[in-house]
This record gives sequence, structure tokens and C-alpha cells, in this order.
Amino acid sequence: MRLRLLLLALGTFAVGTDTMVMAGILGRVADDLDVSVAAAGQMVSVFALAYALLAPVLATLTARWRRRRLLLTALAVFTAANALSALAPDYPTLLATRVLAAAGAALYTPTANAVATALVPPERRGRAIATVLGGMTVATALGVPLGTYVGRADWRLTMWLVVVLGAVALLGLAVFLRELPAPAPAVGLRERLAPLREGRIVAAVATTFVFFVAFQAVYIYLAVAVRPATDGEAGRLTLILLVTGIASVGGSWLGGRAVDRWGVRAVLLVAGSVAALAFGALPWLGLTMRGALLYATVSPLAGWAISVAQPHRLASLSPAHAPLLISLNSSALYLGMAAGGGAGSLAMTLLGERWFPLASTALALAVLALVATTTSHPQREVAGRSGPLVGRKAKQPGKRPAEARHRTTSSPSGD
Repeated sequence: MRLRLLLLALGTFAVGTDTMVMAGILGRVADDLDVSVAAAGQMVSVFALAYALLAPVLATLTARWRRRRLLLTALAVFTAANALSALAPDYPTLLATRVLAAAGAALYTPTANAVATALVPPERRGRAIATVLGGMTVATALGVPLGTYVGRADWRLTMWLVVVLGAVALLGLAVFLRELPAPAPAVGLRERLAPLREGRIVAAVATTFVFFVAFQAVYIYLAVAVRPATDGEAGRLTLILLVTGIASVGGSWLGGRAVDRWGVRAVLLVAGSVAALAFGALPWLGLTMRGALLYATVSPLAGWAISVAQPHRLASLSPAHAPLLISLNSSALYLGMAAGGGAGSLAMTLLGERWFPLASTALALAVLALVATTTSHPQREVAGRSGPLVGRKAKQPGKRPAEARHRTTSSPSGD
């Protein structure tokens, strides 16, 4: 079981490297394809937007597929798309391959998280999700620097590195992953859109979106926020980013264990509070190297703990429909990443280069309010129950309709 989780994590490591390494090779892409750096940067936006839009659509279209087949198909599409990116002769072709890679990633990551929860007993689901998401965090700490280094002479070598990672994960899962229980019975389109009518699901997805707007608005412009500490020296900024990557791994690991021990609500409230404090303190922490490193440690710990808690929260609402619900969460995450750049730029324009992180503080406080009003204390939940929110109505003879609805939406995870 541990090997299968690690292979799933290798797949997310490949996806994470592909998603984030572009920032390190934009200049070489621009020079090779004779476009501006700004145009080359659209690869990142195209990937993020395509992922966000395709994740729930593809989850719906593939709902009848066995999960093993779905995982292998997703990795095959993702790996082939990156090979095409490495061979792209021009800029339009490269953008098209990034959309195809996003389609593979949008199929793979939510399914991998859902499969991870199916491989372990309920009390270990948080750690299982943390292991799979750990691939993304390790990509931040190791994959991105490695990909940037490999592509220092030719950016296409970076794409081939992603191809190798994806191919190894594909081969490993094909050999070691057995068939999994059949997914939930297929239902009509109207029923598949039912999550968007469920208040708790909408609240959970909104939590992910707003928090990642806040987080990315600072992360994308972190070099600006810590410029007084680095004095523009690349070596100091690299150290800060390295600490950020390592702390991201720690946040994912700790977040999974914290969810299993204390529940989703507690992790979201504590980690959200820590993130809000970190954003609010950054205008002062960014003045010194010691303060910048403190921020680089604390903020990713909180951010990635939330990243682990949110898929667990949605999967617990309806385990049978976990791939669809987690795909909605992934879409919200990538939309937040895409919107974070614009939000950070706007905050910088309105508040200035020193004070713009305060906008993220306000957004983080909004997240805390949302969590506090839309999640329940664990002791109020019905043990061992997680109601099927998608494609089915609760029927409980002898219960009042309001009570039946309450039990239908109860979750064992503290959501």
C-alpha cells in the first residue's frame, strides 16, 4: 500500500514540476521561440485556466471509468503532452500542448487523491492525501530547482525530464496498482451539477479559491516583498525560495497527521489564523533576512496544511463521489493560482510594494469567517456517516425533513 501511495505521489511530483518549473525557463523559451517573456509566461496562465475549467468536466465525462484505467489514461495523456511540448516547433503549438498537459493533470490529480483515500482506512485518509499531495510540495522544493538546472542550456530538456517522471509513475502504477472498487453509478448531467446546489460543497470550494488567491498574491510577488532583506541578491532570494519549498513539504506532512488527529475544522482554523498573521507581519518581516526566512517557513506550513485539509473535507462529504468533488476543489485551487497574480498586482498598485501583503491578510480573515460558519465541531457529527450528496435524496422514515437533511450532510471528518 505504501508503494502505491508513493507511486501516486510520483505522479503528482511530475505534475507539480510541470506546473511550477515554467517560471525558471521562461527566458529560454522566449529566446528559442522568438516571443517576449510576457508571452512565454502565458504558458502558465493557459495551463492553470485549462486545468481549472477541465477538471470538473473531465471528471463528469469519465465517471463510468474504473479508477485504475482513469489514472493510467490521465498519466499517459500528461506524459505524451509534455513530449509534444518538448518537440513544439513554434509558440502556438506549445500553447496547445500545454492545454493537453493540463487535461491530463486535471484528470490525474483529483483521481489520485480519491484513490489514496480508497487505499487506506478512514482514520488514515488525511495522511494518505498528504502523501499524494507531498509530490506537489516536493516538486516545489526539488523538482523546480532541478528542472531549472537541467533546462539552463535548453528548455526542452526540462520538458523531457517531466516526461521521464510521468513515464516512471505510469509504468509503476500499471504494474503495482490493482483494480479498485467501481465508482458511483453514472447519473445524468443535472445530478452531476448537484454539488453546486449544496451549500457545504460550495462553501468548501469557495474556501479553497479565496485562500489560494490570498496565498498566491504574496507568493508570486515574494521577491518584491522581501527585497529589503535580499537587497536584490539572487543568492539570498534563492535561499528564501528553498526554505519555502522545504516548509511546503513539512506543511503537507504535518497537515495530514493533524487532520487525522484533530479534524478538518481545527486544522483549517489554526492554519488559516497562522497564514493571516504571516501575511500581516510580512511588511515588517521582509525588512530583514531573518524575518524573511521566518515568513518562508511559517506561511507554507500553514498553506499546505490547508491544501491537505480541503480535499479531505470534500471527500468526506460523499466518499463515493470523491473524484468529482475533489476535481471541483482542484479547479478552485488553480483558479485561485491564476487570479492570485492579478490580485497581487492590484494590491501592489493600491497599497504599495511594502504593504500589499495586507490585502492577503484581509482575504485570509474572510476564509476564517467562512470556515467558522460552514463547518461543524467534530462532536456534533454523527460517527461513521458521510452522506451521499450527489445524485441522491435522503429518505429517512420517521424523521422530520430538516433533520433528514442535516444527517445527509454530516461528515466524520469534522466538516
